[in-house]
Amino acid sequence: MRIEIFNRYRSIAVLCICSFLVLTCPVTADAAKSGGREVEKEVTLRVCNWEEYIDLGDWDEEETIELDSGDIIGENTMIEDFTQWYYETYGIRVRVEYSTFGTNEDLYNMLTLGDTYDLVCPSEYMIQKMLDHELLLEINYVPLSEGFFDGSDQNNYYSNGVSPYIREIFEKNEIGGRPWGDYAAGYMWGITGIVYNPGLVSEEDASSWKILNDPDYKRQVTIKDNVRDSYFAAVGAIKSELLNSEEFKNDPDYQKRLEEEMNDTSRETIADAQEYLQDVKNNAYSFETDSGKADMVTGKVAANLQWSGDAVYTMDQADEDDFPLAFAVPSESTNIYFDGWVMLKNGIGEDAAKQHAAEAFINFNSRPDNVIRNMYYVGYTSVISGGEDMRIFEYADWCYGAEEDEEEVSEYDLGYFFSEGGEEEYVITAPSDQVYRQLFAQYPTQEAISRSSIMVCFDEDQTREINQMWINVRCCNIYDIPVWVWVFAGASVCVLAVFGIRKLRR
Repeated sequence: MRIEIFNRYRSIAVLCICSFLVLTCPVTADAAKSGGREVEKEVTLRVCNWEEYIDLGDWDEEETIELDSGDIIGENTMIEDFTQWYYETYGIRVRVEYSTFGTNEDLYNMLTLGDTYDLVCPSEYMIQKMLDHELLLEINYVPLSEGFFDGSDQNNYYSNGVSPYIREIFEKNEIGGRPWGDYAAGYMWGITGIVYNPGLVSEEDASSWKILNDPDYKRQVTIKDNVRDSYFAAVGAIKSELLNSEEFKNDPDYQKRLEEEMNDTSRETIADAQEYLQDVKNNAYSFETDSGKADMVTGKVAANLQWSGDAVYTMDQADEDDFPLAFAVPSESTNIYFDGWVMLKNGIGEDAAKQHAAEAFINFNSRPDNVIRNMYYVGYTSVISGGEDMRIFEYADWCYGAEEDEEEVSEYDLGYFFSEGGEEEYVITAPSDQVYRQLFAQYPTQEAISRSSIMVCFDEDQTREINQMWINVRCCNIYDIPVWVWVFAGASVCVLAVFGIRKLRR
């Protein structure tokens, strides 16, 4: 009996000692022992981006982009190439769980319902909303980061390659005293305008938001089926006279005043915008999100409110059928928009490995060859100019530069985007018709973007009123229902009530 008790206690003692040794045995951050071999640590990075907004590879050989600095082709997906690059560069395995969303509001709802991501890519007004609601982790967050903005690090492609023009915008615009650039790294950018058929629509008509309710184009125009873009266009139309006045344009505080006017949410402006959009609803072919591109290419409509990136795609598709389209920027104002990478607090938290992988993902997609791949695939314009690397400018010239024997050409200056302070020349000699087509949409002139305004994030009260306005437009505004309809409806209800009571008595 004593021997059995002794053996039992001895077994317990051995187990305790073994447990102690396991718990106190040093384990490196990069590997652990398992079955006599090392198992590498793997970081899981959860990324959520717009649909079809990153290169998926599998290019045909004839799609190879031949630049003076070397050929570029997308063989693998950008995600696959990132995981390989990250391991080769940092010696750490990363697994990317990649998801997509359709609209900014979809993304926000996904987060509200409990979906968790580390890195997402919303637009500027949604970035502002997320920042205002304290959802974002600061890029280069000192306790976790190894120096995202350190220009001496050759792998910091974003910091070393972002366009000086874009950098200034991200530094100048603030939310609650905090610059955008502290929390967001740009991805793609552009402006809104009108894609139009020059055979049916004059450039003058296409250069105003008022075209959307112009009876001369009844059932020949389309508008975006989302409240922010449509409200912006409506404000531009109803304030057209003010915005086009010389007094307003020559105001020393023009940019500030323009932003205030284009983001006006006074009751009078909301009411006027609702009336305008209801006129548009009666005049337009449709409210659309994506079908406007096909409607333009097939000739169903003559003009389409469009983001510049989709405008490039639309014009490219139309060119294949020898059906030239053009792009105009409204004289009142255009929205300059950005999609940018932001890191979420509830995803990354205090995990330094995740933050490093997230920042590396931004940098990898900011490397000039990858910038070109993404631009080629999605059709939008990257915020990256490349710094001292000339490949992105070479790509713009490869896309839009004129042939040597072409006679009708124009000089197109892109210095504002590619050059710090405009000291160096970045000029493309392009076919003259490109000045108002794909090149113009891809890289708007400095004159066009001088009248651009961002969409600011509305507060809860403003959002509620704007959303109600949109419901009234897209559904039915009870205040616009004629009195005789209310009288008839009331009388009908009374008649039905009388018959109902009689039936119950029987």
